[in-house]
Amino acid sequence: MMFHRRRTLVSMAIVLAGIAGVVTPAAGQPVPRPAPTDADLSRQLSATTRLVTPAVVEIFATSYTAGDGVVARDGDLVSTQRASGSGVIVDSDGYIITNAHVVRGAQRVRVDLSLASDGRSILRTRGRSLNAQIVGIDLETDLAIIKVDARDLPTLTFGDSDELSAGQLVLAYGNPLGLNNSVSLGIVSSVARQLQPESPMIYVQTDASINPGSSGGPLVDLRGRLVGINTLIFSQSGGYEGVGFASPSNIVKAVYDQVRKFGRVRRGEIGIRAQTITPELAAGLQLPRDSGVILADVIPGSPAAQAGLRAGDLVVALDGKPMENGRQLQVNLYRRLIGDVISIEVLREKQIFKIPVAMTERADPFAGLSASGDVRENLVPRLGILALDLDERLAKMLPVLRVNAGAVVATTAARAIDARDGGLTAGDVVYAVNRKPVASVKELRTILDTFKSGDAVVLHLERRGQLTFLAFTVE
Repeated sequence: MMFHRRRTLVSMAIVLAGIAGVVTPAAGQPVPRPAPTDADLSRQLSATTRLVTPAVVEIFATSYTAGDGVVARDGDLVSTQRASGSGVIVDSDGYIITNAHVVRGAQRVRVDLSLASDGRSILRTRGRSLNAQIVGIDLETDLAIIKVDARDLPTLTFGDSDELSAGQLVLAYGNPLGLNNSVSLGIVSSVARQLQPESPMIYVQTDASINPGSSGGPLVDLRGRLVGINTLIFSQSGGYEGVGFASPSNIVKAVYDQVRKFGRVRRGEIGIRAQTITPELAAGLQLPRDSGVILADVIPGSPAAQAGLRAGDLVVALDGKPMENGRQLQVNLYRRLIGDVISIEVLREKQIFKIPVAMTERADPFAGLSASGDVRENLVPRLGILALDLDERLAKMLPVLRVNAGAVVATTAARAIDARDGGLTAGDVVYAVNRKPVASVKELRTILDTFKSGDAVVLHLERRGQLTFLAFTVE
């Protein structure tokens, strides 16, 4: 095992030597640069780790869920769940990026900071433990922003994930299986892996060791720049099998910036449906090429339609970058911001057209709910929400299938119970609290006001046609 490990390090050193190239002395004669040894590579990895580790944190989340089966008393309606994961500090004022699934549904989040070793002991001392607040969660990318009340913290800088290449060395940091301050070395296996055919989200695939507990930790290059957030693994055993995935840093930074600015992620769209051209599709439609991208649909009234795009157009390039398939176009549009003007180059009837299109915010079917509420009458302070009575008008707006009376969540406040993580969200209809029916916002407030700190509360609600429980304890 030691022989194989040494041979691997030497091989990596040779690869690095090849990348380094040659130097030219004053005499003008090129002289090969000495190949780095395994010791040189080890020193580089150690230096990177000393830079990165202080910015890596361990996260502990406590949540409460509805109990299963028959319960003897109301207190048994709630069971406690605890989870842990990793995170990375990206702002010295205490802003931390992690995965949404690490803190989703948490009523309490605690962060353990790393404490840099002074070199006198091989054992690393655990740093300060601080409570954290959830700033925002984006389920679509499985990313979350949390904040601790601290200043002058060590941080990592964002790298450009578009510059990654297959075979590039990367390091994964985190707290796998509760083993804090762990680091693993690997390569980039793929720079843009799409895990679901219709999803615009892509991942950096890596063989650096990622295990349960690594979620939310940083994936960095050899310069210590953040190029991804470790997110998930493919495994038949539940542990590391060499196939791990990280959210690319460019997507992570876009989510982080928008959550900091708006409190949520505002996504853009232009109103098109793009498909990859196949030989069969090309033959049936008699297209001039049997590969590339075709617009299957252009939504009437959308920015794309207003700009002049048509169904059947062949997309040649986006902002000068050739488009090879529908997924590539979808992914590139996904990262554009609202207000950006993009240039789409299309082939139509043997002519090339360059068409500018402005990105607009993706439509939200529940966006208009908050405008219907009056803060003085519709605020539910204990849930941190603005709610409306369910009536015929709202029932037509919402996909309500199971409930005919209740309180509709119109919007959530900054520190609402589960407001940003898939718990309470706009469009939910609360119709019972601890089995007591709720027919209006006033009844919801009245029932909640009877609870004391530490009491167990279970909301029964309908979301998009399905009934679900949401449990928490009163603070």
